[in-house]
Amino acid sequence: MTRSSTSRILLTFLVGGLLLTAGCGAEQTTANATGDTPLDVVASVSFLADIAQNVAGDRFEVRSLVPLDTDPHSFEPTPADLREVATADLVVVNGSGLEGPLLKTLENAGGEATIVDTSAGLQSRSPQTGEPPLESSETDPHFWLDPVLVKTYVANIRDAFAKADPDGAALYDANAAAYAKRLDVLDAWIKSQVAMVPAENRLLVMNHASHGYFADRYGFSVVGTVIPSVGTGETPTAKQLGDLTAAIRASDAKAIFVEIEENPKLAQQIAAETGITVVDDLLDHSLTEPDGVAPTYIDMMTFDTQRVVDALK
Repeated sequence: MTRSSTSRILLTFLVGGLLLTAGCGAEQTTANATGDTPLDVVASVSFLADIAQNVAGDRFEVRSLVPLDTDPHSFEPTPADLREVATADLVVVNGSGLEGPLLKTLENAGGEATIVDTSAGLQSRSPQTGEPPLESSETDPHFWLDPVLVKTYVANIRDAFAKADPDGAALYDANAAAYAKRLDVLDAWIKSQVAMVPAENRLLVMNHASHGYFADRYGFSVVGTVIPSVGTGETPTAKQLGDLTAAIRASDAKAIFVEIEENPKLAQQIAAETGITVVDDLLDHSLTEPDGVAPTYIDMMTFDTQRVVDALK
């Protein structure tokens, strides 16, 4: 798929989303004109910053800590990053293990920032056959790859903003409701795209165990993962790679999907042995620059869905 065709898809889809939110623009302007000191909010990753920004509207700006195209599982903050966190009012995180040791670092950064756990209240899924098992204390943190679950993120962010800034509560509530409607539109669009993939082709081979919630929501089976973990820090054994190769051949899966910030070398080796395709530009954890294919969370999900569908249909 070319960048121009992707852009046309995104433009068509986003027009509907913009119509859903057009009605709250006047309220945002009024709230921003109050002269109140805006909240200082930092999000751990870019897709969370965008989701939070949709709740904040134009009352304040949400900044992302982890740079674009950077793996949040392994990101290490600089002293300047920690100073930014220490001076913030709120730090918005995914939680459920996504940030790993980074979360403890942020909690110990000093200052009085409140940590907002956006996935609070969500229950970790049980892995499908073919996926690596979770440890007893481990959670699959990739809730955001099911946009319906992101509505819980939105509610948690809304409540945290309203608690920290009661004067903006009505604005946050209206913005959250409007964005939840956009997430429903996104969910329906993804279902319509997946319907183009024959049922027997709805097989996912991932570089790491990232797409379980996506698979559960949209009717995919996970054949296996190159890295046997919901994180990216583990190294697969020769036996695990052999088992994955055998599973791909037995299932007739068509592609291995790799995120843009991950090393695709092992996936490429397996693809060479099995004759399947490597799609190595999924975004998943990171947005793009404003002039890229996915400057927002909804754009990111649209782009990734199209890449999956195009590879499997």
